[in-house]
Amino acid sequence: MTIRVLLADDQPLVRAALRMVITDAEDLELVGEAGTGTDAVRLTAELAPDVVVMDIRMPGLDGIEATRQITAGPGSSQVIVLTTFDEDDHVHGALRAGAAGFLVKDMALEEILAAVRVVAAGDALIAPAVTRRLITEFAERPAAGPARRTVSGITDREREVLVLVGGGLSNTEIAERLRLSTATVKTYLSRLLAKLDARDRVQLVIIAYEAGLVTA
Repeated sequence: MTIRVLLADDQPLVRAALRMVITDAEDLELVGEAGTGTDAVRLTAELAPDVVVMDIRMPGLDGIEATRQITAGPGSSQVIVLTTFDEDDHVHGALRAGAAGFLVKDMALEEILAAVRVVAAGDALIAPAVTRRLITEFAERPAAGPARRTVSGITDREREVLVLVGGGLSNTEIAERLRLSTATVKTYLSRLLAKLDARDRVQLVIIAYEAGLVTA
């Protein structure tokens, strides 16, 4: 299955580098490019890519607001935020906007492509090259509103899975830790998404931290 990708970055050289490696990959297809956040939102609605690779700092509508509009829309496009900046504010804003991943531009291009594939498969959080510290610091920051979220209506086993997801473990790692099959782990994740009204794995991580189930 071919993964359809949209690039959104105001730097032509960055788009050119990504364009080259995407078009060379047999399982990826570049369906469009945008130089502004406004164009990224418009092209996502028109082209329905599987994954949008989104720069944060762009003229006019920035990447975080563009991500928020895309993930709030009716489509199923996943967004990976790509930036030269790794300040906590950007991680915080990007993930709360609904981004499925956060990458920095000094990563190897092949690592970025690997992240695109992972996000398209629905098993994404943050690429390994981005340190766990960024996610931990993001999660420790209090969100607006209630200081602590209550998680109810889930089983003890589902809570165990949620804690491990919040800790950044992959499906395979969770399966090994709990001595389950990966298929069973995926079933638990599907139940958690439904019960907690979460859009994706990233939101499950946020919920786990806000509920105090995971600590640094």
